[in-house]
Amino acid sequence: MGFWRTLTGKLRQWWLSRLPPRDYAEYLKRKGVFHAMGENCAISPHASIHDMAFIQLGSNVRLSNCSLFGHDGSVNMINQALGTSFDAVGPIIIGDDVFVGHQAIILPNVRIGSRVIIAAGAVVASDIPSNSVAAGVPARVVRSFDEHVERVRRKNEGLPWLEQRAKGRDYDPAMEKRLRSVRAEYFLGARDREETAASNA
Repeated sequence: MGFWRTLTGKLRQWWLSRLPPRDYAEYLKRKGVFHAMGENCAISPHASIHDMAFIQLGSNVRLSNCSLFGHDGSVNMINQALGTSFDAVGPIIIGDDVFVGHQAIILPNVRIGSRVIIAAGAVVASDIPSNSVAAGVPARVVRSFDEHVERVRRKNEGLPWLEQRAKGRDYDPAMEKRLRSVRAEYFLGARDREETAASNA
């Protein structure tokens, strides 16, 4: 019985790890593991999320391979060393329209406003206001969300594949192969040109 339960658990973990982020977020929402969760979220199955009962997510929250902690585990060592009974848990409250980048860490007792981007590798140990982009260790606001959107808009001017993308869509598997080819040629040049140049060298 224990073997089959273990095998079933491993198969479930394997299956969950292969879900697309939107499907994984919907799975977590159906399970009711967070204190609260809004609509249209996307969560990487490889995100490290602890103490979900203390976490509140708004709508359109995107969590990449980041870490969220609702506790400070160092108190366990302190309690053992000093014979104390300290506790160090706290909520993480995330507003609407928030992206948390790769390997960013959100610590307990943090409130992140709405329309916020947390940069890859940031460590968020204090509140981040709405309409901002935060980066660094510890994370600090580096520009407004609106300024960031304008930067992205300027970088996108003239990109030849934008008309092929459906507005508001995250990912379209039917278009992805074509988009990958067009992007690679735009950024790196056509592969056959590279091979021709290499053979002529």
